[in-house]
Amino acid sequence: MKVFGIKIGRPVGVFLFLLFGSGFLSAAVADETGISAALGGIGIGLEGYEYPYKVEFLPLTIEGQDLLMAYMDVAPDREPNGKTVVLLHGKNFFGSYWKNTIRFLTRNGFRVIVPDQIGFGKSSKPNIHYSFHLLAANTRKLIDSLDKKQVVVVGHSMGGMLAARFTLMYPETVMRLVLENPIGLEDYREFVPYAPLEELYRAEMNATEESIRNYHRTYYTGWKAEYDEYVMVAAHWKMSAEYPRLAMSSALTYQMIYEQPICHEFADIKAKTLLVIGQADRTVVGKSRVKKELLSMVGQYPELGRKTVKLIPGATLVEIPDVGHIPHLEATERFNRELLTFINQ
Repeated sequence: MKVFGIKIGRPVGVFLFLLFGSGFLSAAVADETGISAALGGIGIGLEGYEYPYKVEFLPLTIEGQDLLMAYMDVAPDREPNGKTVVLLHGKNFFGSYWKNTIRFLTRNGFRVIVPDQIGFGKSSKPNIHYSFHLLAANTRKLIDSLDKKQVVVVGHSMGGMLAARFTLMYPETVMRLVLENPIGLEDYREFVPYAPLEELYRAEMNATEESIRNYHRTYYTGWKAEYDEYVMVAAHWKMSAEYPRLAMSSALTYQMIYEQPICHEFADIKAKTLLVIGQADRTVVGKSRVKKELLSMVGQYPELGRKTVKLIPGATLVEIPDVGHIPHLEATERFNRELLTFINQ
């Protein structure tokens, strides 16, 4: 039996089924009964957590370490239209959360490639120097290994920063660029106090199921039970004996976001670009360290979207009202419609 995509043992599975039937276990029930703890941990490579499509691995060697980059390569359901879309995940997610987008695109004839970046999801979690340049180079190696010359690149949140860097590094590869509520539309170094790596690592180690859920709630204008899947994965990750290794790679990628801004280079993007912005988003990486008097002036996505679309030559802006940080989950139909229209222009 699986709860939130996580395989669990027969005794616990039977117990949960008797208590709650075959539907999702709600966060409230999990908290009240302690069932979330009973499920145990999952490996930091998401062992025991099934993705919606087959996962394959690209071998990479980085800083002398032999690593594996996980990815899904999903063929179109109908007559192929000859186009391939690459979906790049955000900081606190992994490729699986694109499942609705993958299904929509493949039904419309697209091939879809969805990597888990090194340090995330089912990929290796090494202690290395993380950079957007490195992640972009890894993504290019993946695309080359699949014999694709040109792709549409879609990046959400941190994936938006990566998508922008990828487009700047490999302009000949990018047919179209889609940025969905990307972080990094402003330079966090200007108003977020610096935090040393040890502090970022400690914060990851001290996270609890409650703090993780509270943080995830900030992504949406209204909470749905289906969003809890990603909270539960993060919470059960912490039960793994290898979690400190994951916590370090997470801290290192927070450091990467802070130290490697992309917003100063938007004017150099040549690809035709779509910017999709949920208007209720107020995400700031490192928000807890921002001075209170500055909070009302930062993370203002409506303003940031309008500013950014003027910086990227020929870009198009789509504003989605009453939607937060993840339009492809919170406003799936609208996001899919805008995505398809843009790609097919």
